[in-house]
Amino acid sequence: MHTENESVFIGIDIAKDSLDIHVNPTEECWTSANTAKGIQDTVKRLEALTPACIVLEATGGLEMPLTASLAAADLPVAVVNPRQSRDFARVMGILAKTDSIDARVLALFAEKIQPPCRPLPSEEGLALKELVTRRNQLIDMRTMETNRQRRISSRHVVTSIDTVIETINEQLKEIDHEIKQRIKASPVWRMKDKLLQSVPGVGDGTSAILMATLPELGLLTRRQIASLAGLAPMNRDSGKWRGRRMITGGRVNVRKALYMPTLTAVRYNPIIKSLYDRLVNKGKAPKIAITACMRKLLSILNALMRDNSSWRHVHP
Repeated sequence: MHTENESVFIGIDIAKDSLDIHVNPTEECWTSANTAKGIQDTVKRLEALTPACIVLEATGGLEMPLTASLAAADLPVAVVNPRQSRDFARVMGILAKTDSIDARVLALFAEKIQPPCRPLPSEEGLALKELVTRRNQLIDMRTMETNRQRRISSRHVVTSIDTVIETINEQLKEIDHEIKQRIKASPVWRMKDKLLQSVPGVGDGTSAILMATLPELGLLTRRQIASLAGLAPMNRDSGKWRGRRMITGGRVNVRKALYMPTLTAVRYNPIIKSLYDRLVNKGKAPKIAITACMRKLLSILNALMRDNSSWRHVHP
């Protein structure tokens, strides 16, 4: 049993059929079934421990039923990127990997790192995110089919690929329509969409992706939001050697969504164009300059969302 003054940190490793739970500092651990009944029993047991933080890994959606149940019970839960927890395990010298060891690693991660426990997205927010995710999948599928088409000489195969691409385009139209309708139906999303699209270079597709995959926009500092998107430059120095700054990690979908709008903004957005020209004139490679412009564009969007102001109001 833990004393009243001791904070309790819990890690839960989620598999398709089971939940492995580890509690720090008591080292208590157990396994529950990953079923409605198993989740209900787990939540009741965790409520009695009054944890300071519960950490799970994002596992492609398997974590959602448990996360929703924990949040509904007002328990502090944080869903982290598996890469973060594995890097943490290596730093701690834990190289073996089993479900029970992973649960222990997550409990240590909760205790040492204490990641922020963010609220779950609403049902509407989750639905929008799933639609945007499906849209991205369809675009990737269309790109793959188009690339195949360029290498094929058989007329029959080309016709088959044309049929698949046509079907994908129809699906994309339906999903785009559904995304627009959902945004129109929500006053909050309508306002956010209006603010985001007020910036030159940002269209409805980018706006939807940012609202669905970066709900923290406007709630964090510019450095925090850049880090979350994986656009914060990382130092690579050792002694007197100075390596090139690089970006890594973060939310890939956000970076992909910002790339094309940034190319447009470099031409038509005076602030982004000025930054790009200045960096290129200093001898920076175009790729590095574009990355800096992506970071600047994200910073502008973050500020507008924070201040509830449109681009045309701030920069007439």
